[in-house]
Amino acid sequence: MEYATRIREKLTAGLAPERLEIADESARHAGHAGADAAGETHFHVTVVSATFAGKSRVERQRLVYALLADELRERVHALGLTTHAPGEAGA
Repeated sequence: MEYATRIREKLTAGLAPERLEIADESARHAGHAGADAAGETHFHVTVVSATFAGKSRVERQRLVYALLADELRERVHALGLTTHAPGEAGA
């Protein structure tokens, strides 16, 4: 199974997001540490979830990292995150 699909499935199950966007940015990082010509090493994820309400940016990131621990250990080298609760600016 490809990593973008795994990321989508795990974040959907763990955060029940209102919005979830996953961008594979691997091609932009060719030649950098952790890059692989096959892709799926660098992602940016935007998540809007009620789970984030009342949590700090760091707490939100820790939730996402915990859900994606296997992917980060196996192949994903870099993960940019934008996390919002519903109703926040940018959500």
